[in-house]
Amino acid sequence: MPVKIPRHLPAFEVLQREEIFVMDEERAVHQDIRPLKIVILNLMPNKSVTETQLLRLLANTPLQVEITLLHPITHRSKNTSEEYLKKFYTSFAEIRKEKFDGMIITGAPVERIDFEEVDYWPELTAILDWTAHHVFSTLYICWASQAGLYHHYGVPKYAREKKLFGVFSHRIVESGSGNHLKLLRGFDDEFFVPHSRYTEIRREDIQRLPELQILAESEQAGVYIVASADGRRIFISGHPEYDPLTLKAEYERDVAKGLEIQIPVNYFPGDDPARTPRANWRGHANLLFANWLNYYVYQETPYNLEELT
Repeated sequence: MPVKIPRHLPAFEVLQREEIFVMDEERAVHQDIRPLKIVILNLMPNKSVTETQLLRLLANTPLQVEITLLHPITHRSKNTSEEYLKKFYTSFAEIRKEKFDGMIITGAPVERIDFEEVDYWPELTAILDWTAHHVFSTLYICWASQAGLYHHYGVPKYAREKKLFGVFSHRIVESGSGNHLKLLRGFDDEFFVPHSRYTEIRREDIQRLPELQILAESEQAGVYIVASADGRRIFISGHPEYDPLTLKAEYERDVAKGLEIQIPVNYFPGDDPARTPRANWRGHANLLFANWLNYYVYQETPYNLEELT
């Protein structure tokens, strides 16, 4: 089944070239099914890149998905034009009376700033509170997972001595999976995920809260997946949505800026930035998003969204 997006969104042509099933409004109206309504709060600077990464994963399921793109109006984007935002994005004020099957909140390059000092923090917390009654299941990615855990549960973030940067091995936490085996269904005993962050959450803070469960973690990267007991909030500390060359682009950007940055771990063959990286996380990423859409959204959300409580 396709993901339903505007015809002129840059991701539309990219995904069509990759033979990923996408659909515009004109074709969608002729199908007699209710698509899943997913809202994406995109906090990343280069919005079109992140859109494409997420839409690629959402389109790889047998479910029809209708996408609403959201951005914080209290933040002035330096990397995405106002014209682009007006054409493809909406504001919280415009959708706050609507209800959605699912929501994805992206990461953001603000992790070294205190939460309350982020310029759109009041708007973001209003959206996080709104999700409790207007979204059935919300997926928080990277910085958004730290922000969500902090706002909803008081879990702090901690600065790392150096940036966590690279592709790391992860495993399922058997004792923590409990009611959430369906999210982890099909996972290998060892799977890989890209990370790119200067801060972290810690296992001991999560374990103090009975309403949260740790589902997966890494010896090097720490806690990876945390879920609320009812499955309506899923927190992911890494970037499973990244393209094969995203870490390469981040590395080259920081080198060009003269920043002190190490070569991404387990990424370039032989740690040689001149060689093409090999992506070993895409299978896990597709499975994670498919499981979330199927088991936590499609099979649980009321057919009539007005019945969502």
